[in-house]
Amino acid sequence: MYLEHFNLTERPFSITPDPRFLYMSARHREALAHLLYGLGDGGGFVQLTGEVGTGKTTICRCLLEQIPDNVDLALVLNPKVTAIELIATVCDELGVSYDEKDVSVKSLTDVLNRYLLDAYARGRHTVLIIDEAQNLSADVLEQVRLLTNLETSTQKLLQIILIGQPELRTLLAREDMRQLAQRVTARYHLEPISREETSAYIKHRLQICGSSQPVFNKRAVDRIQHLSGGIPRLINVLCDRSMLGAYVEGKNQVDTRVVKKAAHEVLALDGEEQVRRSRLPVLLAVLLVLLVIGVALWYQPWQQQQASPQVVAEDEVEAVIDSGPGEPADAGAAVDPPDAVVPDEVLPEEQAEVEAVSLGALLSQVDTSGYRAAWTELFALWSVVLPGSVEPDFCDFAKQYGLLCLAEQGNWTTLRDFDRPAILTLLADTGERVPVLLQHLDGSVAELIINNELYRLAVEQVEQNWYGDFTLLLQLPPGGRLYLQVGDRDPVVSWIRDRLEIALGVIIPADDPLNFDYALQREVLAFQRAQGLKTDGIVGKYTMIHLNTASRREGVPLLAVEPS
Repeated sequence: MYLEHFNLTERPFSITPDPRFLYMSARHREALAHLLYGLGDGGGFVQLTGEVGTGKTTICRCLLEQIPDNVDLALVLNPKVTAIELIATVCDELGVSYDEKDVSVKSLTDVLNRYLLDAYARGRHTVLIIDEAQNLSADVLEQVRLLTNLETSTQKLLQIILIGQPELRTLLAREDMRQLAQRVTARYHLEPISREETSAYIKHRLQICGSSQPVFNKRAVDRIQHLSGGIPRLINVLCDRSMLGAYVEGKNQVDTRVVKKAAHEVLALDGEEQVRRSRLPVLLAVLLVLLVIGVALWYQPWQQQQASPQVVAEDEVEAVIDSGPGEPADAGAAVDPPDAVVPDEVLPEEQAEVEAVSLGALLSQVDTSGYRAAWTELFALWSVVLPGSVEPDFCDFAKQYGLLCLAEQGNWTTLRDFDRPAILTLLADTGERVPVLLQHLDGSVAELIINNELYRLAVEQVEQNWYGDFTLLLQLPPGGRLYLQVGDRDPVVSWIRDRLEIALGVIIPADDPLNFDYALQREVLAFQRAQGLKTDGIVGKYTMIHLNTASRREGVPLLAVEPS
């Protein structure tokens, strides 16, 4: 109903698990990384848990789109089955034929074991994903554990990923489940998203549906975060009903009043209302006392004159409430319009001659050459010249210089964590997606290069046109190999050992410097913990980017402004 009102192509807050709408917060990236790890070698169990509505099923669907070519996948969506039915379901998913007249746990397990051995011989890897795993009964879970006993002398034949609600953690913590729990090689609990991530999440979904204007004001987002607790499904429900409410009232933007009304329609807020009503007598008493004191002060004999009343517009009140802490403005000072954008190079005496424009309008002036210009500037920071003869994809060109493109989604915290210059995709007033270079991030000020001009803008201003998409470059180790772990032997292992020694200030002993041994793994785990990374002992792209920074690798440009 409200699509035409907000100029949208489809409903942005549908609760169906569509991977197109997946907003990859730092938590969701880690959760997906755990599942991708489960697709690798090793066997055993990978466990992903999270509250209802946090995005587990959507992440699972995203995983299905990234399955390597050598992986065979069995997906069980209804775990309320018997042990025999579970194994039969796995066989059906993998296309394994069996005699339906002779169905037993043994016969099905034997057939499945022969299939897995044949798949292993053909270089195939088999993964079983069980969704809503908290609904598995104890005897079925025991049968699932026994499936991991299917192995060769050196290799497990089946990797199992369990996805479920927090009750799954409680189930596996039981004494009779300790044998299975000990085989879990990776665990991750998906937490609700933060206030900053909620704002980026809402903008991301709106952008997917063609939105070019902010639909929710800041106080509305605050209220949505409070009511939803950061659970994406509840955010979707609240946002969808709020947009419907704004449409019915003829508003172009959702405010807190609309959100509160929507919450009463879709959420159970009776308890909150009872608390408010129980506090009402106390609040009235306090207001009465304050009123008496105010009247007494008003009529003090030393009050010589009454200040002339000031009329404050409603939108000005909203602006004061929405604004963050800061120094009070000088009443006599000239103030630029809130969305004014002027180039950083302009001298103060010349600034008055520059026509101030909004960021969205400025982006609308960037032509088709803006894409190449942004990449040219990014490569320049890495001391690489982008020839005019090179056509997109520029990421292929980057590989010639040992650089890897990372196309991510996140927020300012994500960018500060990576600490690399990045190409941000901003939204112009025309609805066009415009790439610009984020050269530095200095506190709350972002240095952007737009159309070969340098601008220093408040991050809050840029945020109005940014939906979380960015691309940065990662410097690969010599030889370009990533994802090294225990048991690997490669010349780059020696290089990783040296960088870790610099980063951690330790000496890592090694009988064979080229061998990724357990002593090196311990130091990798210690580094990952110190950096707030997933502690899996694998040197992947996220570990590498932090290792380059911590070891002060030469030639790596940083996003943060280094102290002079």
